[in-house]
Amino acid sequence: MKRIAGITLIELMVALAIGSFLLIGAITVFMQSRTTFRISEAVARLQENSRFVLDALEPDIRMAQYWGLTSRTIKIRGRATPADPVPVGLGVAGDCGQNWSINLDAAVGGTNNGYGWACAPNGAAQATSDTLVIRRVSEDPMLLLNAGTMYVQSARFRDGQIFVGNAVPPGFLPATSATHQLVVNGYYVSTNSSLDTPGNPVPSLRMKTLVGGALGVRIVDQEVLPGVEDMQVQFGVDTDLDGAPTRGAIDRYVNAGDPSITPGSPGFLPDAEILAVRIWLRLRAERPENGFTDVTNYVYADQNVAAPNDAFRRTLVSKTIYLRNARTPT
Repeated sequence: MKRIAGITLIELMVALAIGSFLLIGAITVFMQSRTTFRISEAVARLQENSRFVLDALEPDIRMAQYWGLTSRTIKIRGRATPADPVPVGLGVAGDCGQNWSINLDAAVGGTNNGYGWACAPNGAAQATSDTLVIRRVSEDPMLLLNAGTMYVQSARFRDGQIFVGNAVPPGFLPATSATHQLVVNGYYVSTNSSLDTPGNPVPSLRMKTLVGGALGVRIVDQEVLPGVEDMQVQFGVDTDLDGAPTRGAIDRYVNAGDPSITPGSPGFLPDAEILAVRIWLRLRAERPENGFTDVTNYVYADQNVAAPNDAFRRTLVSKTIYLRNARTPT
């Protein structure tokens, strides 16, 4: 009979050992590639979110103090400061303070290291985060007006007027005036967002915004972007007098509430003009990352944040935005 041959037990053991080593190598490469992909995806998501939020804020900030056909805030009737009584017919439901929405003299404002508005935040506001308020009108004139919406009738050769409703105030000619919707946005950071899960609240950048319609003129709360953990704001201020050779150049950056830009303060400078807004945003990943610990000490604006020592990946972005429509308040 023909002799039948096979492999020995030793040969089988050697083959299994070699196969095991190859399999372990393949699994190791796969796990390392998966970890690298997960890290790259987390970093890319943070970078994408940071670009999105800066792109959302920049056009609004850049257009602050835009009033249509007039460039001077003092040429708009109906505006009022927090110390003034609310003008007849210009009340705002849920307003964030006395005349908060129509305080056009403060086209750019905010609070430093605290919320400080009369309207309640969504959830809870971050205790050390700044707020930022932008007041302006819509870029394009409104052709169809709605009842229950607040507008500014802007004119070339006469004072403008804030009004509510679909009837333009009398005396304004179409050839020399235009109707713009009043835009008021107040940005702040909340400890909560739409991505909250049990045991893992996700912070977010939110805004109080002026809207109108069938429910009337009111302030509503909207989410801008989840994952924003802190916002810090400083204003680039020109303190030189009108006519000075250096007028129009930023002298210093100050926090909101600085005496030089706060009416009623002993150090208030009536000719001080805000020319730019410098903004810092600290963004946090939505979910913790296994094997990662954030040991970074974040130092920016007037903040010195100790290392969180948690499993959330973060990034810090900053941008200085110059105002296109800055004008001397006086």
